[in-house]
Amino acid sequence: MPEGPAPAPVTQRLRVRYAKRGRLRFTSHRDISRAVERAIRRAGIQVAFSAGFSPHPKISYSGAAATGVASEAEYLEIGLAAPCDPGRLRADLDDALPEGLDILDVVEARSGTLADRLEASSWLVRLDGVAPETAGAAVAAFMAADEIEVERLTKKGRRSFDARGAVIACELDRRATEGADAQCAILRMVVRHTTPAVRPDDVLTGLRLVAGLAPPSPPLVTRLAQGLLADDTGELTDPLAPDRQTAPAGDVAAAHADAVRMAEPDAVGAQP
Repeated sequence: MPEGPAPAPVTQRLRVRYAKRGRLRFTSHRDISRAVERAIRRAGIQVAFSAGFSPHPKISYSGAAATGVASEAEYLEIGLAAPCDPGRLRADLDDALPEGLDILDVVEARSGTLADRLEASSWLVRLDGVAPETAGAAVAAFMAADEIEVERLTKKGRRSFDARGAVIACELDRRATEGADAQCAILRMVVRHTTPAVRPDDVLTGLRLVAGLAPPSPPLVTRLAQGLLADDTGELTDPLAPDRQTAPAGDVAAAHADAVRMAEPDAVGAQP
């Protein structure tokens, strides 16, 4: 058994929504984890640690986006050894993180498991050099299909799976496309979280298979939201809403709208 006093118990759990923007979208999840741990130390946040020979801070991540993908809706949970005001932690941690990793919201965990509330993701995908009419026809063919089998190399080797079944919605965003700075097609899609995960690049592979859509340059992908699917509208609900004591609906909607607007430089702006 390791010697020394037992680690301080967790007295509070905070759930954090953060963004991965600009060039930080090329940062791996492991490097982001290290950046968060360094920022917590610099900010003097009293994080709780695990027991054993190699104690590690009690930080867990849910549904992290792939390297190369920007996001306005990444989530983590921090176990603290001493209670902290969520607003203060939000400000202190945001100041200690590098530009491009931005803390958007912090709430105290009150019920349930955060991962269980991340049922689907909303994505925005910019395809430079693709005519909107071409993309629109490809999307229509994709959505009309019952099943589209794609292949992807995984840790267990090459695997085939259906990319169509997980896609709840996919459409050409004509307004964003018309306002872009160059010829492109901008798609919005809602994709259910499945096993194996269906990613935006899998959907693009499906578009190529059913309609021959082959963008001349890599797509710019931004995750706009994660959450549960509302039964009546099919929209994503805020996964942190159940943990809020008082959160007027207007404030939540305004925060979501701000996040979408802030995502535009990465999602529909020029390739850096």
